Amino acid sequence: MPKSRDITRQRDLHESHPLWADSPRITLRVRGRPSRTDYDCIVVGAGISGALAAHALADGKRSVLVVDRRQPVHGSTLASTAMIQHEIDVPLHRLAGMIGEEKARRAWQRSARAVEQLTRIVADTGISCGFEREKTLFLAGDAYGRRALQNELDARNAAGIAADFLDAATLAERFSIQRTGALLSDISASANPAQMAAGILRAAAARGVEIVSPLEITDMRATADGVFLATEEGRILSARHAVFCSGYEFLEAVADRDHAIVSTWALSTPPGTALPDWLKDCIVWEGADPYLYLRSSRDGRLIAGGEDEESEDAYASPQKLRQKAKTIHRKVEALLGLSLPQPAHVWAAPFGTTRTGLPLIGRVPGLPNVFAVMGFGGNGITFSQIAAEIVAADIAGHGDADADLFAFRARDS
Repeated sequence: MPKSRDITRQRDLHESHPLWADSPRITLRVRGRPSRTDYDCIVVGAGISGALAAHALADGKRSVLVVDRRQPVHGSTLASTAMIQHEIDVPLHRLAGMIGEEKARRAWQRSARAVEQLTRIVADTGISCGFEREKTLFLAGDAYGRRALQNELDARNAAGIAADFLDAATLAERFSIQRTGALLSDISASANPAQMAAGILRAAAARGVEIVSPLEITDMRATADGVFLATEEGRILSARHAVFCSGYEFLEAVADRDHAIVSTWALSTPPGTALPDWLKDCIVWEGADPYLYLRSSRDGRLIAGGEDEESEDAYASPQKLRQKAKTIHRKVEALLGLSLPQPAHVWAAPFGTTRTGLPLIGRVPGLPNVFAVMGFGGNGITFSQIAAEIVAADIAGHGDADADLFAFRARDS
């Protein structure tokens, strides 16, 4: 029987020790094996994407199974810096030039609505995950300078997405940052991603979703009547629909098309780090390549990342981990004009990107009744919510008005 690498690409999803790995309340009660062989929906992957998909599918009528080859929440979700932004990696005015103004506006508007919906989900389920609404400070950089930010402001205002332009003097006065300009906006958030995913999975389980771990899928057959999944122990599971939320261990059927894996690095300082007061309710990123991004946590840690490389395995290098952590540390000190303690945690991870910065979500071409979500860039949690909504709407039979923005392209004949 084919090994699972024939179905999804296996990889270590983070190097070193991410900050969230030590979080309380991230362990779930799971089953050792499925209680049945046939389900309405099987979700492959028990990270934040799988959790949100399960939550959206759990209507009390469908039988839903979530499986993962590892412990739930312990894949790429642990490597997230959990900057839950409405802003997409590709600025709105540039995205409009790539896919058209109308589609670009819809994508940005949908991203903003997803953050609002995530806020409601956390509130409605009572999850304790340090979730906080944030402002976003987008700084001028070598890729997007003052003029580009002014163009971006016009594009956002035309799309009904509020933002304020800060000139150099205002930026220096309010934030003590020396850049030629910045955009300040609302509609973003931050959280502990592991606690958030675990809490959403618990809420889904309370609504009848079954979670099985560890369970490895080694083969798949998709037909018009349903999807058949073989497990490592030789069992066959069937479902009307299968949803692959396997993060960067992505489906081979859609590999190497509109999607690439790159490497990123991150660090966090000890709790109680002396930081500017404004950082308590603001997350920061810059219009540079590679760009730096940072925020604070509720317990006073600085969390920062960046220095991305277009390599799917550079993150696994211990030497690069040390080098990149030093570079990020130095850049943050220079930006904020302060001296930081040495990091308490450093980690590296792969993540998926696309040319447009938009994720790939929907039915997989050539695989009936199989859905996949991938290519999340710097907006993993936000895009995961969009994916959950689109997939659940399709399975329910009424579709989603924005599904076309994220759909996989048909494979070349």
